[in-house]
Amino acid sequence: MLQVCLNGVRSRSENRRVPVTPEELAAEAARAAEAGAEDVHLHPRGADGLDSLEPRAVAEAVGAVRAAVPEGVRVGITTGAWAVPDPGKRVELIRSWTVLPDHASVNWHEEGAEAVAEALLERGIGVEAGVWSGTDGARRFRAWPRARRVLRVLAEVTDTDPATAASTATALLRELGDDLPAPLLLHGEDDGAWPVLRTAAALGLPTRIGLEDVLTLPDGSTAQDNAHLVRAAREILAGHGGRSEP
Repeated sequence: MLQVCLNGVRSRSENRRVPVTPEELAAEAARAAEAGAEDVHLHPRGADGLDSLEPRAVAEAVGAVRAAVPEGVRVGITTGAWAVPDPGKRVELIRSWTVLPDHASVNWHEEGAEAVAEALLERGIGVEAGVWSGTDGARRFRAWPRARRVLRVLAEVTDTDPATAASTATALLRELGDDLPAPLLLHGEDDGAWPVLRTAAALGLPTRIGLEDVLTLPDGSTAQDNAHLVRAAREILAGHGGRSEP
């Protein structure tokens, strides 16, 4: 499975095609799906252009993207603490959403991750458990009694050195363990994104790519948009036998 991560916290000053509005997110998601993305991860934005978990921002972003992509392409969002630092407030907001994403990521090293995940599960929203390298996320996630309830684990390699990112990915997978109670999606970021994606491809693991994670193609040139990155990822996956595991 190849997920596209449309925007993250990036701004248009980094790449003019970073989508911010619901209309832009929808257009980017549609092009990415046509290029081969099978799942969508996005960051809803408020009127100020910053990440938002407010019901209106979530409803507009999820609704627009869901209407733009083919049936079967699931749409997820972030619950990152940078948007709402107070975990209790994050839980309140999740309970107030009027349009529900198919899934939402929860960074397990953040305060209140377990409570946020519980709130998502209560509403029938799939949980992507974000486990970052260099944090205690793996230990905390494995200790959570409901770990088997999550949709998948997002193993995020924060090492951006292209010379070491792949080995950091291997170390993170080892830390998570062979008996992980949920499917795994492996991805990297910035200069480490493509080495980690190649590692995922070689292992047959689901992965992701998009302007949230990286702004350049494997040859170092600037990506035109999310679809450009998805097509490049598809070429790499094809070289390792095509589609990664579901």
